[in-house]
Amino acid sequence: MSELPPSPDVPSPRSAAAAAPPDWSTVDTVLLDLDGTLLDLAFDNFVWMARIPEIYAENNGLSLAEAQAELMPRFVKLQGRMEWYCIDYWSRELRIDVAQVHRAEATRVAWLPGARGFLERLRASGKRLVLMTNSHPRIVEIKQERTRVLDWLDEAYSSHEFGSPKETQEFWSAARAAEGFDPARSVFIDDSAAVLRSAITAGIRHVYAVRHPDSSRDPHRHEEFAAIDAVSDLA
Repeated sequence: MSELPPSPDVPSPRSAAAAAPPDWSTVDTVLLDLDGTLLDLAFDNFVWMARIPEIYAENNGLSLAEAQAELMPRFVKLQGRMEWYCIDYWSRELRIDVAQVHRAEATRVAWLPGARGFLERLRASGKRLVLMTNSHPRIVEIKQERTRVLDWLDEAYSSHEFGSPKETQEFWSAARAAEGFDPARSVFIDDSAAVLRSAITAGIRHVYAVRHPDSSRDPHRHEEFAAIDAVSDLA
């Protein structure tokens, strides 16, 4: 699961110029989020904000509105913690096979515009491309089956391997130990404000926020970060 979508009563931001790309000659490693950066977050938001509440309502004799009212506080309470991203946890808590729900809706998995071309150009330039995701490994597998996204990357890490989400410094310490990247010569791209702040604290030199992670929803503001509409803005 990713960040909860913004409240519908929050006005959409005005369009703004994309932040300038880094000086690529100073960059060795490009660290990339998955959902909302390379792949369209519309899939995940549909599963968690629509399909899971529908199934929960059916299973518990509730209206959809009642199910949403019950689930949302539970989601908010755990946002940014490992339980938030753990499909095993939610499968137990909700008595729903969460992985199977994702698989049943997998035709909705899609690349964000320009993401594949961005990866192709950076691979051709010799940059090391590394996935840094909070997504559960079984959900990554489902997305890999649909998009072959991992084929474009040199390495992939899930926070479930490290036991700490990207929002924490424990994640970044473990990721640096596993990958050996130099934060001063790295770029990190994500759509989550909490994760972006954590990456900045971890010393990553070039940090970019994606404003349009979900093609079905209004863009994010991301006024405190160097922001782009899509990764293709950077290459």
